[in-house]
Amino acid sequence: MEQQTLKITGVLSDPTRFSIYQYVSRQHRDVTVQEIADTFEIHANVARLHLTKLEDVNMLVSDTKKTGKGGRPSRFYRLSDEVVSLQFPSRDYQRLSEIAIQTLASLGEKGEQALIETGRTFGFETAKEFAENLNYNPRLMNPEEKTEVIQKIALSQGLNPEINYNNETNEISFRIFNCTYKEIAQHRRGICKMHHALINGIFSYFFGDIKLKEEANMFARNAAPCMYTTVTV
Repeated sequence: MEQQTLKITGVLSDPTRFSIYQYVSRQHRDVTVQEIADTFEIHANVARLHLTKLEDVNMLVSDTKKTGKGGRPSRFYRLSDEVVSLQFPSRDYQRLSEIAIQTLASLGEKGEQALIETGRTFGFETAKEFAENLNYNPRLMNPEEKTEVIQKIALSQGLNPEINYNNETNEISFRIFNCTYKEIAQHRRGICKMHHALINGIFSYFFGDIKLKEEANMFARNAAPCMYTTVTV
């Protein structure tokens, strides 16, 4: 599992590849090699190489489809949900983790508080490990650089994020279009609080004791992504 995590961080450390993955995550649809080549002004073979490397670590999946224009079928790429399981130390523990989370969520206020503390600690440690693997030092980074690394972490966890830093207000807006615990969170909102704390833990590693304010929840009516804003950083 650690080797897979290192592979993902290595793949995302390439600026062009990270930008390509970021682009795919924002389209919320399939993309082609030619679209990536045209968008980033690179040769189609280079675009295919980047997409293949992202697919090799299960961050993207692809299949071939006929375009209706004749000729050979084209290969289309889209985000993979499989990276969500990288939240856990090992795939063998995924089911056990789900059961433990659901059990804590059913224990009322004390269980909910335990979930929140667990989420925040896990988020903080995840950010710390990611930063250390790539030799990032938060004390030497400006807010824009920190924001970029946070997006890389969220991407590696399959959150399908969108994050923006406002230079004028020093505020950050953060949206996620996929939930790490979507299979169980929609039935127990205490798990949403844990996930909120997890994301807050990631931010806290880079920005210190800041708080995220939830503006929208994907499980609420008519709310597509989860949306957060920070206090001034």
